[in-house]
Amino acid sequence: MVKLDVHVHQWLTDHDEYSKDHLLENLRLHSSGCAVFQKTSKVNKGEYKTKTLYLHKIVAEHFLSEYKTDKKTLVGTKNGDKLDCRLENLVYRSRSDASRMRKTTSQTGYTGVYKENHRFRAVISVHGKSMHLGMFDNPEAAAAAYNQKSWEIYGEKGKFNKLSESIWKKPS
Repeated sequence: MVKLDVHVHQWLTDHDEYSKDHLLENLRLHSSGCAVFQKTSKVNKGEYKTKTLYLHKIVAEHFLSEYKTDKKTLVGTKNGDKLDCRLENLVYRSRSDASRMRKTTSQTGYTGVYKENHRFRAVISVHGKSMHLGMFDNPEAAAAAYNQKSWEIYGEKGKFNKLSESIWKKPS
């Protein structure tokens, strides 16, 4: 279920192109987790073009364009819910900030933690280069080391592994 501010919903409903295409009625869930509208049109004989519009981008470009900068060009959500397109939840981010928000693909389940033999290596990327943080007996200890370094380098904009407070607590 997509969340929109009332006045944003009204703007989308009144917008000539979006209302003609029935954008709000034809949104679907994209594989990325975002709400999208897609329209396929015939260009030439046997040739088609598909237009894909991401709802969060449409909303941000119209209502939050003053927050877009040369470095902050990607639209994301503060709470991680890609279907929550309320203005208070949308934010422009830099590519590196957005990268830190992605879910980990590590088999350990923790960002920056990799199993090597019977131990766990913690690594963080700083300015495109890997920084070795140490070898640990368990993945939680390696994840805590990653979190600590992420906090030191990036502060609130860092990426943090979810750990119990007895293992690591975000500084206040």
